[in-house]
Amino acid sequence: MVDLFYGKVRNDDLLGPVFDKRIGDHWDVHLDKMYRFWQTVLLQEHRYQGSPFTPHASMPIGAAHFRRWLQLFEETLEENFTGEKAEEARWRAAKMAEMFQLKIAYYRDHSIHPIG
Repeated sequence: MVDLFYGKVRNDDLLGPVFDKRIGDHWDVHLDKMYRFWQTVLLQEHRYQGSPFTPHASMPIGAAHFRRWLQLFEETLEENFTGEKAEEARWRAAKMAEMFQLKIAYYRDHSIHPIG
């Protein structure tokens, strides 16, 4: 799932440049982190440690980026996966996008930086 999804992200006109600017030539590191994140979230294999929000807090992203991210995520699931875990992944991604947007807006509106 991670490889398929981020393949779409990397080739996307809106998201690709934002991710490439942040990740550069370190996609292998980012993908490994995403494998561990989704293993923890979906499979209860507790391999991810850290705060998924903090690295995104200072990125130049807004509602359009989150809509596209979620669209590509849902598209990846629809094309490749079915069942309970696919539905859970869809739900969790939507909640994560919603939470990240709210937190980013809060920090920007109050001119503060997240701890982490």
